[in-house]
Amino acid sequence: MTLPARFRWQAARIPDHPFLAFVGEKELTYGETEKRVESVLAFLEKAGIGKGDHVALLGSNSPHWVVAYLAITSMGAVAIPLLPDFHAGEIRKFLEHSGAKMLFVGKNLSSKVKDLPDTVSPVIVSLEEFSLLRGGVPSYDPEDRPANEYEVDEEDLALIIYTSGTTGRSKGVMLTHRNIIFDGIKSKNVHPIGEEDVFLSILPLSHTYENTIGFIIPLLSGSVIYYLKKPPTPSVLLPALKKVQPTIMLTVPLIIEKIHKKQIVPAFEKSGFMKRLYGIPFFRKRLNRMAGKKLMKTFGGRLRFYGIGGAKLTESVEKFLLEARFPYAVGYGLTETSPLIAGFGPSNQRLQSTGPPIEGIEVKIHDPDPSTGEGEIWVRGPNVMKGYYKEPEMTRDVLSEDGWFRTGDLGVLDEDNYLYIKGRLKNVIIGPGGENIYPEDIESLINTLWYVDESLVVEEEGKLVALVRVNLEELEKKFNDLKEGAAAFYEKNIDSIDSVLKDLKDYVNRNVNRFSRISEVKFQEEPFIRTATNKIKRFLYGEGNDRQQKGSLS
Repeated sequence: MTLPARFRWQAARIPDHPFLAFVGEKELTYGETEKRVESVLAFLEKAGIGKGDHVALLGSNSPHWVVAYLAITSMGAVAIPLLPDFHAGEIRKFLEHSGAKMLFVGKNLSSKVKDLPDTVSPVIVSLEEFSLLRGGVPSYDPEDRPANEYEVDEEDLALIIYTSGTTGRSKGVMLTHRNIIFDGIKSKNVHPIGEEDVFLSILPLSHTYENTIGFIIPLLSGSVIYYLKKPPTPSVLLPALKKVQPTIMLTVPLIIEKIHKKQIVPAFEKSGFMKRLYGIPFFRKRLNRMAGKKLMKTFGGRLRFYGIGGAKLTESVEKFLLEARFPYAVGYGLTETSPLIAGFGPSNQRLQSTGPPIEGIEVKIHDPDPSTGEGEIWVRGPNVMKGYYKEPEMTRDVLSEDGWFRTGDLGVLDEDNYLYIKGRLKNVIIGPGGENIYPEDIESLINTLWYVDESLVVEEEGKLVALVRVNLEELEKKFNDLKEGAAAFYEKNIDSIDSVLKDLKDYVNRNVNRFSRISEVKFQEEPFIRTATNKIKRFLYGEGNDRQQKGSLS
């Protein structure tokens, strides 16, 4: 139940099987990867790194990142993966807090650490060449092999992952070898994965979602993983999908929701006749099935598992995926649980659920509401973290003495033990009559509108307010205007936009319960600030915050 034991076993079993590569480049086999890991491990030895020391990783997804990660954890040192989106101040803070003795940094991110004082991570190494950028240690030699053998126990600390959460303060989550290997093994039961599977990795490896599901699982399965050299924009991703033809991908809801809104829906509403036809269930299902076949071709034609996690999937988009017979899967978890808690695969999809809990863990609804069955989701099992690094009080706040982790999420279990997430406990807004209002449900409804890019529902002075970022290009087409900045466009078309926002408010209030009706709509000029898994950082918005909203409709 340790990373080095599992990796070495695979390298001995299938040394010539491909393991890691950039799209379009020759793959590193499991055997070749093991040799690189050993040479980097030898370099760590020469640099004075030993068991229990902390070594940070700051880089985009790549075979180099994986090699460094495996070398660090194979000697019993602790890897500190840092999200590429962290700004320089956060990186310095996390390096200081973790006490990292060494930092591996990618070329494209080296500017974020150029001003680090010598006292913070005294040794800095290039992630691509493993060449020394700072510090007085011997140089890396690809032919070196480690001088020592290392005993790594499953209860040894493997990772400290600093979260980029929606509620503000980042915490260093301590995960053991047993935590991540157990979660990887049990997560495989959601869907069969083997040596024939091909992963295309587009989410950051420094996030536990991609780390466990997109890296540990293929390692345990003997699969091959491909990485992109550039961010996954359509111009980069579409050719990669065609070339790699992945069987497995992991994404966040935002990606498939954008495809649905910008490509699928317009195709079915391009004429009045098509729109009426699509409104008839019999024809809608058949049209969605046709669209699903085209979508499969877009993703390379071999997709067997399209994992969606990190946030809740919009119900209308999920209905389309179901009717399209697209092989989507949904999972629920947190960094603190390594991460997966519950999930379903393409063979047991269920609308708006996150599936049953994975085997070997306990999930319960704490203090459920007698009328709805809703309560806080508590989890206990081998996947639950050791605690927050250097934060004993914060650890006690979320871990009970008998091992239950309080997720902070509200949910309900049905009669088949399928879990349904209702929202974050901290996000729930209490209505005037004591009702629980879930802003995520209202946002999901708003985001289905053709001219909405993103939205956030907050409470201000006891009222529900929707912050809405509209798609200016679509509105410019509607109002026959030239392309301008958001502020100028708003000032010039204030009456037109107010009319759109009024329609939005009326639409929402016709389709939600009485106590979930919004009182005001505000035009959001700037994109919302998001986490690594594309969740909006809610703590930055609402009462007491001014995030450049221009104009409003009461």
